[in-house]
Amino acid sequence: MFGRHAVATGCVLAVTALTLTGVPAAAGPRVPVTASAWKPPSGMLEALQRDLGLTREQVRARLANEIRMSGVEADLREALGDRFGGSWLMGTVSQTLVVATTDPADLPTIVAAGARAELVKRSLTELAGLISDLNVDLPGKGGGGDVRFVDARNNRIVILSKSPLATEDLVEAVGADSSVVKVVPSTERPRLLSDVQGGDAYYVGVASRCSVGFSVTRGTQAGFVSAGHCGKTGDATTGFNRVPLGIFRASSFPENDYAWVAVNAGWTPKPVVSNGAGGTVPVAGSRPALEGASVCRSGSTTDWHCGLIRQFNASVTYPQGTIHGLTRTSVCAEPGDSGGSFISVDQAQGVTSGGSGNCATGGVTYFQPINEILTAYDLTLLTGDATTPPGTVPPAPTVCTGYPKTYTGTLNNGQSVSQPSRYYRAAVAGMHSACLDGGDGVDFDLYLQRWRRPNWVTVATSEGAGSDERISYTGPPGFYRYRVVSVSGSSPYTLKAKAP
Repeated sequence: MFGRHAVATGCVLAVTALTLTGVPAAAGPRVPVTASAWKPPSGMLEALQRDLGLTREQVRARLANEIRMSGVEADLREALGDRFGGSWLMGTVSQTLVVATTDPADLPTIVAAGARAELVKRSLTELAGLISDLNVDLPGKGGGGDVRFVDARNNRIVILSKSPLATEDLVEAVGADSSVVKVVPSTERPRLLSDVQGGDAYYVGVASRCSVGFSVTRGTQAGFVSAGHCGKTGDATTGFNRVPLGIFRASSFPENDYAWVAVNAGWTPKPVVSNGAGGTVPVAGSRPALEGASVCRSGSTTDWHCGLIRQFNASVTYPQGTIHGLTRTSVCAEPGDSGGSFISVDQAQGVTSGGSGNCATGGVTYFQPINEILTAYDLTLLTGDATTPPGTVPPAPTVCTGYPKTYTGTLNNGQSVSQPSRYYRAAVAGMHSACLDGGDGVDFDLYLQRWRRPNWVTVATSEGAGSDERISYTGPPGFYRYRVVSVSGSSPYTLKAKAP
């Protein structure tokens, strides 16, 4: 390569794994947390288990580590300045944070902060400049390669091409440094993920369907962000129910792939993302996740799927044009998922642009980072309650009052029970709410389930640490029940509930 090497002597991993036995996730005066003391938003845990092949405990550990590592990385990125060479997470549960620098004098600082140090030749700023030059000099179609991205782990630019020899000739012809630009043969054929009939999400015209990204405001006007290729400025949209939804106030495609839609007064955007199972995940902010971190995508065709962030600053050539500044992921997607939300824990990451493959065999999907969209259109992300970060003390539970139904019982370790014993019927759509109180020193979880022939399907989840849980869920008419589960410990409990 070009002098790149891992620092092996003295630069051992200082950010330790959040193991299943409760080892702290980072060096320094941080509050230790065990994997069972923090739980991810509803639906995310199950999707990450499925898509990353992890156990429930590994997912909890992974997400807790990623929250911690993002703070360490942000401090180091600021301290290194223009010497910063990139960062990425490694390990099954994201237990290793690697930070690269161009200056050997920075190595002790990186290790002292709790990360593994790498010495590289080029800074991330230099690599960003190189890929910008390539985006100008190389053709967007033909031999220029369908995908280009900054490969921080190898301190280089990668071009994925179906005609690698022709692409190498073009790279040489424009005078690019062949030692830093790597052409890789690839069968990846990115395409946009819109223009599919049917489904719920939102429609542009008669047949084009896309997915809502994140709720935003601009002054007093509410709306949402989505993909630019879904519609042009001035295009009218209808909602999942074909009721008029709003108008594209601004749209950029190609070069960028983002837009925002101002919604009509009859619609109320919420700071949540659908988890594909009738429940939602709260959106608490837009802090960018690290390379190697887990990320989940919600879309109107394939619902909820997860994977890993692979690379940043990718340029992708679709048949309709080239888009710059995308993030490359291992999450699958299919037509109709365009514009849908990418979220990491409870932090908005971006909106789905396009990709290759599908959710039956796997694929690669790209998203447009959310913060660029917010800045471009002077938008404010609509946010709600944040997921409690690992190591923080949750607030004292509120008293359960105002619930007309009361159920009581006792659960031993590992037991579960349905309340009411069979089910209850909601004759109209509306809010289902419940409040669970248990004893000290035990961990109880609460689930709301709806009957969808032939099975009960969980539509809302409360999996906090301890035995006090709350659920609020707005759903359609149907048959419902609550499930109370003892994760650990034995105790009497009281469940109070209210149906629409």
